[in-house]
Amino acid sequence: MAKMVPTWFVATLLFLCEAQGSRKVVQGGNTWKLTDPKPEFREKYFSQIVDHFNYNSMGNGTYLQRYLITDQYWKKDYGPIYFYTGNEGDIWAFALNSGFITELAAKERALVIFAEHRYYGKSLPFGKDSFHIPEVGLLTVEQALADYAVMITELKKELNAQACPVIVFGGSYGGMLSVYMRLRYPNIVAGALAASAPILSTAGMGDPAQFFRDVTADFENCDPSCRDAVKGAFEKLQTLAQQEDYTRIQSEFSLCKTPSSAADIHQLNGLLRNAFTLMAMLDYPYSTAFMSSMPPFPVKVACDTMLKGDGLMAALKDTVGIVYNSTGKLTCLDIYNLYIECADPTGCGLGFDSLAWDYQACTEIEMCFESNGVSDMFPPLPFTQQQREKYCAKRWAVVPRPGWLKTQFWGDALSTASNIIFSNGDLDPWANGGVRKSLSSSLIAIRIPEGAHHLDLRGSNVADPDSVIQARKKESEIISQWVKMERGKHQGREL
Repeated sequence: MAKMVPTWFVATLLFLCEAQGSRKVVQGGNTWKLTDPKPEFREKYFSQIVDHFNYNSMGNGTYLQRYLITDQYWKKDYGPIYFYTGNEGDIWAFALNSGFITELAAKERALVIFAEHRYYGKSLPFGKDSFHIPEVGLLTVEQALADYAVMITELKKELNAQACPVIVFGGSYGGMLSVYMRLRYPNIVAGALAASAPILSTAGMGDPAQFFRDVTADFENCDPSCRDAVKGAFEKLQTLAQQEDYTRIQSEFSLCKTPSSAADIHQLNGLLRNAFTLMAMLDYPYSTAFMSSMPPFPVKVACDTMLKGDGLMAALKDTVGIVYNSTGKLTCLDIYNLYIECADPTGCGLGFDSLAWDYQACTEIEMCFESNGVSDMFPPLPFTQQQREKYCAKRWAVVPRPGWLKTQFWGDALSTASNIIFSNGDLDPWANGGVRKSLSSSLIAIRIPEGAHHLDLRGSNVADPDSVIQARKKESEIISQWVKMERGKHQGREL
């Protein structure tokens, strides 16, 4: 899902200065000390089976799967285990931007584990060859879930924690994985907090126009004239493109190279639209460096920029500069290096992580979102199943199987499941692709009116709106009840 930069660990060090507060981080035997000594994550590696489902393909071959762990809060042999189901990036990025989990762990005396998803960060089953064909074929949701199930089971044995209930947490795609863990491995996982998890839209069950319509709504709700200004700027760009006035376009947007074709204009439109996507997702009330460096309330900053510019084109350039040139050091924008078109129209990011997500968007994860210039403020950029099939066949030699995720993980037929929290923020364009209404007393939807993309997983901040404070309070109470229930079951079995 929408990403700006690859999340290698060096980049995640920047996250330590975020408004969540400073951290002391232990990584690979090294310690980075700032002001706040908590939490202290240790980076470790788990010998993981490469192929859980085919004994002939790899035998019992293994790879090293990275995970982060802290037991500083844990009441051994008793406290619960909070397990983050890592998603599409370096696991440090998620650990350092999910402070709610460690805050709750300190309160509930829990062990905390952040597990890295196979094929992301440093968890590469085949090293530098991991993204070759056919090696990349072992990158599936099912394999990732099996990784987590095996890791939880083995670590519980190693730590003598068999009686400790496991609660899984995840945000965005990681939230989807938390839902799936509870569905697939209820014998291992007692409950799941799925923050901003678009389990319906990514299973092909949504409206293709929904995502960019909701991105647009964020800016329109900030100021209706903001939507009009953005739409007008894109229309001016389209007029110049039709006139093939490429020199003017290059000048207006300070591009590193002058466009010379319709393909270049298509790429430019994707780059510009992606900036608005990121600002809508990361519309937090304080500055962050998660996925992209953002000021507080970036949607408002964007609208202010769009509406005070001397001209619409110049204003659009300055507005996307909030994302692509936050330091002001870039003298020009390289449209092909700052944004890569892929099978996810909301953005795959850059680097190896982007390759992994592109492959997943070509196989199980359905991302056929498109803008149309009518229900949204962006130029018409269709992305149909036919276009997806053509791209994926050429790029990865695969043909997507629409509907598979719905078949595997129940789609909206979740009524017989239990112990899952679906939290969504109204500012998040992913929200309406997820579960917005409670389905039962143990399938609980939590609405966060002032929340952007999984804001509730972030650490407490003085700028937090009351709605996220109340959401975290409710989540804490529910999770505490799950843990008590699971302990009761275990004690009953012992008797």
